[in-house]
Amino acid sequence: MKVINFSEQNSVINQYMAELRDKNYQRNRLLFRHNVGRIGEMMAYELSKTLDYKVKTVTTPLGTIDVSLPKDELLVATVLRAGLPFHEGFLHVFDKAENGFVSAYRMYTNREHTEVGVHTEYMASPSAKGKTLVIVDPMLATGGSMAASIEALLKTGKPKRIHVCCVIATPEGVEVVRHALPEDATIWCAAIDPGMNEHKYIVPGFGDCGDLCYGEKL
Repeated sequence: MKVINFSEQNSVINQYMAELRDKNYQRNRLLFRHNVGRIGEMMAYELSKTLDYKVKTVTTPLGTIDVSLPKDELLVATVLRAGLPFHEGFLHVFDKAENGFVSAYRMYTNREHTEVGVHTEYMASPSAKGKTLVIVDPMLATGGSMAASIEALLKTGKPKRIHVCCVIATPEGVEVVRHALPEDATIWCAAIDPGMNEHKYIVPGFGDCGDLCYGEKL
């Protein structure tokens, strides 16, 4: 399995990540959502290089030309609610993709908020059978929500290939998801941080992505 960590490369994604982490920048939810979306666009572009292509003849006003175009059928699925601006970034690139949505979220299982479980209660998605499945979620902390989402989406059919895409991850989360994926899958991360605190938040991270995008939840 391949794990791609863009923070190990020099690219403008590092600028967007620095702004997302900046607590002063985070005061503006619009700007925060915009950068999450821009990282989605950049990641989708890089992912597009791994797709299968076929040659198609295009007719212009002055002649014809052969162009290599993606032949994969794409299903872009996201984990609600934090994944929505990230998902939108992918759709700006993969505008012909089908869409899936999974409600999988963490729930603390003890009073101290140091242990978490995952609850999945809703999914709306077409079949993944034979398609390139791209699952996007900004945060890959414990990996529990992503693993639950993968399990739910695979019940719709066996995809041709799976890509898991996140803005920020931990080594623990990557390892959990690795065990839920086939060997030919790829995990894409804008950054992989060292670990989590006692409340299972990524450190140094940037906080709760859903809250920063849309406001605090009850």
